[in-house]
Amino acid sequence: MGKVISINISSERGVDKASVGEVMVVEGWGLEGDAHGGDWDRQVSILPAETLDKVPQHKVDEVLMGGYTENFTVLGIPPEEMIVGKTLKLGEAEVKILHIGKEVFKEHGRPYIVSREGRFGRVVKGGKLF
Repeated sequence: MGKVISINISSERGVDKASVGEVMVVEGWGLEGDAHGGDWDRQVSILPAETLDKVPQHKVDEVLMGGYTENFTVLGIPPEEMIVGKTLKLGEAEVKILHIGKEVFKEHGRPYIVSREGRFGRVVKGGKLF
């Protein structure tokens, strides 16, 4: 069983997310206080920490030094098990994975790996996560 190692939110899009100790995950919306919440298929973003191994050596420092762009960083859930259609239990909440990566890859900072390996989905059950 994996665990959430960081929770991150931002009140506006396009800026790094700030780490928080707990968050309310709202069914059909996303994270309370996060700009990506709404009625769409990318309410929540999740990065399996294990995918950081896929970052090319020349980009590792850039990716690790960049600010968080994912809502949740998780450890101990094999990325190959985090497939489209799977529902992940995160604290009291549940998120259904609808996408892996983005249509257009980012080339700089932490978005480099999140745009390739991030999991994106909808909240199917709300609850508190800390």
